[in-house]
Amino acid sequence: MVWPFKSRAQKTIARIEVSGAIAGGTRKQVLEALEVVEDRKYPALLLRIDSPGGTVGDSQEIYAALQRLRDKIPIVASFGNISASGGVYIGMGAQHIMALPGTITGSIGVILRGNNLERLLDKIGVSFKVIKSGPYKDILAFDRELTDSEKSILQELIDVSYGQFVRTVAQARNLAEETVRSFADGRIFTGEQALALGVVDRLGTEEDARRWAAELAGLDPEKAECKTLQPRKSGWKKLLPGRSESSLLTLVVPQSASSVSAAINWLEFEVTTAGLPLWLYRP
Repeated sequence: MVWPFKSRAQKTIARIEVSGAIAGGTRKQVLEALEVVEDRKYPALLLRIDSPGGTVGDSQEIYAALQRLRDKIPIVASFGNISASGGVYIGMGAQHIMALPGTITGSIGVILRGNNLERLLDKIGVSFKVIKSGPYKDILAFDRELTDSEKSILQELIDVSYGQFVRTVAQARNLAEETVRSFADGRIFTGEQALALGVVDRLGTEEDARRWAAELAGLDPEKAECKTLQPRKSGWKKLLPGRSESSLLTLVVPQSASSVSAAINWLEFEVTTAGLPLWLYRP
């Protein structure tokens, strides 16, 4: 095959990495990076996903942005060690998906958790007086048990969010909704199993995904460059290696700093998402 001449910029594949729990910080950085991809007219995007998922709304916004971009350039998603729940959802924004044979994926479903500290508060003699405008205004309050009617309301919310997830996977992968529901019960599975189910297109490494993206863009896979788009840091944030809201685009940091940052980010995620429906795999 004869590869037509292209400028240096036209030979470059954009790469965005999504790692860790998906939340507001992820959404902001990924959306900014996608704008750069479009503005600089990169011919293709390699989307590397290594995430257990996260918040529903943030996952949906990233997916919607990918959908808009995929009308203009080819997008290949590469699933890493784990791409589960919300990680799967944003992967649906790519036209093509590649996973490792041992990638942990799946966990298609919704979870909502609240903390009930009623017994602990009773032991230490603490109680709360609540005045509310309606019977459900303090639903999931941490100082009391859920009522049956509250459980029904929350279950309906979860079911609607689950239906949105199933429809997206079905449409993106050209599968019947009934087929998706047959394996979208929260279970996890490997990349090899995902291929058999139709959730991914091929098995391979990130390098294989890069070559695939190059071919789709009409580039020579042997020569096409790949540029990782990284978030900018400003002010005092430059002094904190690897620290960004909830994780996100690729950052090169010392292992010890990376571990501390990851622990802090995960704690922040747990606190800030309490009571929110999540597309998240919780091992």
